[in-house]
Amino acid sequence: MNQTTNTALGRKQLIAIVLVLLLGGAGAAAILGARPASEAGHGHDEAKGHADAEHHGEEKDGHDHDHAEGGEHHEEPAEGTVAMTAEQIKAAGIAVETAGPAALRATLRLPGEIGFNEDRTAHVVPRVTGVVEAVPVALGQAVRKGQVLAVIGSSAVSELRAELQAATTRLQLARSTHEREKALWEQKISPQQDVLQAEAALREAEIAVNNARQKLQAVGAGPGTGNLNRFELRAPFDGTVVEKHISLGEQVREDTQVFTLSDLRTVWARIDVPARDLPRVRVGEQIRIRASAFDQVASGRVAYVGSLIGEQTRTAQARMVVDNPKALWRPGLFVDVEVSGDETPVPVAVAADAIQTVGNQSVVFVRTEAGFVARPVSTGRADGARVEVVKGLSAGDRYAAAGSFVVKSEAGKASATHSH
Repeated sequence: MNQTTNTALGRKQLIAIVLVLLLGGAGAAAILGARPASEAGHGHDEAKGHADAEHHGEEKDGHDHDHAEGGEHHEEPAEGTVAMTAEQIKAAGIAVETAGPAALRATLRLPGEIGFNEDRTAHVVPRVTGVVEAVPVALGQAVRKGQVLAVIGSSAVSELRAELQAATTRLQLARSTHEREKALWEQKISPQQDVLQAEAALREAEIAVNNARQKLQAVGAGPGTGNLNRFELRAPFDGTVVEKHISLGEQVREDTQVFTLSDLRTVWARIDVPARDLPRVRVGEQIRIRASAFDQVASGRVAYVGSLIGEQTRTAQARMVVDNPKALWRPGLFVDVEVSGDETPVPVAVAADAIQTVGNQSVVFVRTEAGFVARPVSTGRADGARVEVVKGLSAGDRYAAAGSFVVKSEAGKASATHSH
């Protein structure tokens, strides 16, 4: 019985232990199921936060890496900048100057034209009637004083030479007659009256010879020793044949203009001066002329101002004598004339070559670290060399002066590239 009782107690204890374990597991499950949802969400957000932090860290590292690599390059030029290095600027021949104060001389601009120096221009006429036998010079040829321009056969010249020869013969006869009568009178053979008559005849013969010579000189002919009718038309001074109206075999009259000869080593700049500007254009005033067709400049002083005003043009003509050793100033060439006035100080001025036109706006290309940038400006007075800048620049600004057209060209190329 004791053995049976012990067995029953062992089973009861085992069941109790199992029940305790089951109840304990159920309580633990209930406790876990009642955990606040906010704690679970917090754990999820924390995990997500760690993941985001890692992701942003990667992005930050990548950005820092790119920034580190970019530090090796220069910053991109601002829009509108013509990028040029110092070496490129030097190679292009662009002069960089500094804007600043200057004294500008007020300038009056007038139209003008190059013409012949009429003091050194001749309209050559033969002065005798005849037929052209030779023309040894050509149009545009430079000739020397006394050089033969044409040979003309003239009966008038033949008559003048014949008259000179006859007068010379009579002079020789009159001289010998006078010497003989004088000798006879000294020997008491002939009366003094014969001597006086012979002397009078001698004087008349001398006058006749001088008259015949002067007639030949008046037409430009010499005494001649061969063909009496040969007349040589010669250059009156060193110059250039600028007009030619004569040909072989042509019949010419004594007043026919056959050549125009001009000494082109000096020319005249003729200036048309309106009546209102005459007080500013005076004899001795400093002026400068610039060719309209090409880059050529000459300076000088006003040599003459006309006393009359044209009825149609309402202008007076002034002129300046221009040295022309290389024959660059050709008659008929239009010129721009600048008459200098009084000096006026201005706060900001730039070289005239610096002003460029982009669109309808005047600009100056200002120097920057990256190159040049076009800056719109308003201009004022000018004296041909420098221009006043009223607005757009400050004293001390560095800009492209000579060669600024190269910068403008580069700016145009860049604009065309961006438009495409």
